[in-house]
Amino acid sequence: MSQDSTSVISLSEYLGYVKSFHPIVKQANLVINESEAKLMKARGAFDPKLEIDYDRKKFKNTEYYDKLNAAFKIPTWYGIELKGNFEENTGDFLNPEANIPNNGLYSAGISISVAQGLLTNKRMAMLKQAKFYVKQAKADRQLLVNNILYQATLSYFNWLKTYNEKRVYEKFLVNAEIRFKGIKKSYEVGEKPAIDTLEARITLNNRKLNLEKTRIKFIKSSLELSNYLWLNQDTPIEIKEGMIPDIKTFQTIDKTLNTSSFNVETINLDTHPKLQSLGYKYQSLNIEKRLKLNNLLPKVDLQYNFLSQTPEVSRSFSTSAYKSGLNISFPLFLRKERSDLKLAKLKMLHTQFEMQNTRVSLKNKINAINQELESFTLQNDYTKTIVEDYKKMLIAEERKFFLGESSLFVVNSRESKLIDAKLKAITLENIFFKSKANLFNVLALSDVDLN
Repeated sequence: MSQDSTSVISLSEYLGYVKSFHPIVKQANLVINESEAKLMKARGAFDPKLEIDYDRKKFKNTEYYDKLNAAFKIPTWYGIELKGNFEENTGDFLNPEANIPNNGLYSAGISISVAQGLLTNKRMAMLKQAKFYVKQAKADRQLLVNNILYQATLSYFNWLKTYNEKRVYEKFLVNAEIRFKGIKKSYEVGEKPAIDTLEARITLNNRKLNLEKTRIKFIKSSLELSNYLWLNQDTPIEIKEGMIPDIKTFQTIDKTLNTSSFNVETINLDTHPKLQSLGYKYQSLNIEKRLKLNNLLPKVDLQYNFLSQTPEVSRSFSTSAYKSGLNISFPLFLRKERSDLKLAKLKMLHTQFEMQNTRVSLKNKINAINQELESFTLQNDYTKTIVEDYKKMLIAEERKFFLGESSLFVVNSRESKLIDAKLKAITLENIFFKSKANLFNVLALSDVDLN
């Protein structure tokens, strides 16, 4: 079957559609969007805050109290919080400590944690972890995109395999039809026995049957391929009738899958997305461990505020008018804190083991695939030789048959052997393609050549 260039869809063109429009690829982008939203949420812990507290009580024409407390707080990185405050209290039954000047009282000061929460605290930990989550999400996205491209590539290779098998049976069906017509004419003129026409017809029907089976397989593989084709994220499309794969995929597969520069000796697994993802997870857990370790310290919070009636005069804030406080708390047994720290260390150890196992597993898989690819070259040479030899034997047997020195049975037998050899060659090529796809998947090479 000749190929019309307008009806051929190459592997790179096909993967271009998958990478651009497949919903799971779009879904993979949401992983990054979600992590970025979490990062924004973590940064929100350091947003300035405006707080207003207003209480009033009035009963039987008596104003018991009318209290207003407005504060503006600015959290900073190292357990320090800056604070500005305005307080205004009136009423007949105020607590004596709430008595302040008639125009209100202003204060400006600072609160600081000098033990637990100074070098690390929950806000700092959440922000640091959120930054690692963004990086981890990018690595996870690459793995998700890589996996869908891998599955799509396998479908394309299966589509190509069934198409090549169909081409084989189409070619040999033509041979069987020509042979049947020739033998039938020879029978009609008395040169061939009737049994030869019967055997030729059996062979012809067998070829038709095999072609029909491969045609159905080709249709099924085309529909499977269509699962990965979308015009956009809402509109799936199907392979049109007459659309065929590129039979020259063997020459372009390395360039398309970006495996041409692969060298098992120089590969750097540290850049692998799976190990990068685990690395970011480990660093995030390390931040959590440091936070749990910090929780073993006592809580010692200091507050100091300058007081003034006239804030517009900067000299009105002095050390002679102030409000300060000290708060100390410390659990006696620290059972909760010690167990939290132990759990954090176990999580880190688990991730460390997972990283080691992943590294060894990736290395072994790459070595195994490399051995397969090296073996393919030798197997391919053997297969080509076998196909060529069977082809020569069939041509020679056909010549002998028409000279009356052979039988149709032997010719059909030679042809069946050639068909089997061609099908084995197609299967071997498909195994090679799958090995390349496995290499693409193991290396997580989500970047493909879409030109």
